[in-house]
Amino acid sequence: MPVSTIAVIPNERLMATAIIYKFGRNTLLISQDTVRREMLKVLDGADNSAIELLKELLRYGHANNQVTILEGILRTDWYSELFELANQLYGDDILAFYYDVSFEETLKRHQTKPNCHEFSEKEMRSWWRNKDYSDLLDEITITADESINEIVGKVADLL
Repeated sequence: MPVSTIAVIPNERLMATAIIYKFGRNTLLISQDTVRREMLKVLDGADNSAIELLKELLRYGHANNQVTILEGILRTDWYSELFELANQLYGDDILAFYYDVSFEETLKRHQTKPNCHEFSEKEMRSWWRNKDYSDLLDEITITADESINEIVGKVADLL
């Protein structure tokens, strides 16, 4: 494993947590939802103030951690400057994953979360971006058919 590697993981906290346990010490998890919704309490969108803090955390991870995991739903049009910084810092040591899951499956999973009451299906539909692949990251597709263990194994094999 290189000195500093980043894995960009879709908004699947269980998956990110499992990867942290797999790699153990010196692994930093940067959760977009935690930074944006819990720490800063800002709405998602272009130029939201969480982007600057996420960039600082990426810099910190690069300087201080062997593995940095950036986890979240990161719309390519809103978070492109974050992806550009990741490319500058980590170069070829980036593993980016795109979670190819249907809206229906996303909605089903959302209904099992503790915060499911915070926004409705209608709101989720307004945010939904099908196949929102990044031009800045060479993303590896993972699907709903893959188990958490299979995905964690795939990440571990690639790191």
